[in-house]
Amino acid sequence: MSAFDYLSLFLWLLLILALFVPVFRQRTLHLQRLKVIRHLELKRKSRVITLIHRQEVLSFLGVPFYRYIDIDDSEQILRAIRLTPPDMPIDIIVHTAGGLVLAAEQIAHALKNRKSKVTVMVPHYAMSGGTMIALAADELIMDENAVLGPIDPQLERGFGSLIPATSVLKVLSQKSRDQVDDTTLVMADVAMKAISQVKNFIKWLLDEKVSPEEAERIASFLAEGQWTHDAPLTVEALQEIGLSVETALPEEVYKLMELYPQPAGRRPSVQYIPFPYGEKERKEGK
Repeated sequence: MSAFDYLSLFLWLLLILALFVPVFRQRTLHLQRLKVIRHLELKRKSRVITLIHRQEVLSFLGVPFYRYIDIDDSEQILRAIRLTPPDMPIDIIVHTAGGLVLAAEQIAHALKNRKSKVTVMVPHYAMSGGTMIALAADELIMDENAVLGPIDPQLERGFGSLIPATSVLKVLSQKSRDQVDDTTLVMADVAMKAISQVKNFIKWLLDEKVSPEEAERIASFLAEGQWTHDAPLTVEALQEIGLSVETALPEEVYKLMELYPQPAGRRPSVQYIPFPYGEKERKEGK
């Protein structure tokens, strides 16, 4: 065999490795996640479901894929709920920037209708539709620095751009009808319906958890655009408006989040030695 043949064989082996190593790595991560999930299930005697949206490790042309709550998510979660015995508690770990209202409402509706206990765990953030799912829980557990977000409806204006429904209504309050075009009037009508729909759904989710007056106040706070759509609502802020929030998040949840790494190949912007420091390290630093 000539040197050229050896070189060709070597290049082919490199190509095969380049194709299969990412697949093997992804499969290994998947098995590690299942192991942590099963450990948490045995510990809490529950069904654990995850709704975790991070940038996908496998990307196209180096551009990461971003995930949001979609119909596929709602179908998978509804199936997991159907496979769970009625008397078994459900723990759902949520890490998402939000997504389709339809999908989020389906998930929240199914969780609210469960007879057994539903616990939503938020390690970092659950914005928009993620907040809607959190409100469906019998128990909400968050990291002490985690946040939820407002659920004010966003209207599509075209080309993928979104505008807050409350901002459309504000335009009508500041201008007379003859100064507003028909498209804006139609959007205002849709905005009014969207806000009413979301408020009514929030009040239904909070039924039997708080009084009707508190449910109305919380729904108005979350849905009427008092904040920008990406405003972080901390544990303290949520407790102030009347929501019950615990902060004793199981350690397995943090371990699970570590198994959802950001895309490889990027220069890390945050670095630290990944070990807890105790009294010994503090004394050595003096």
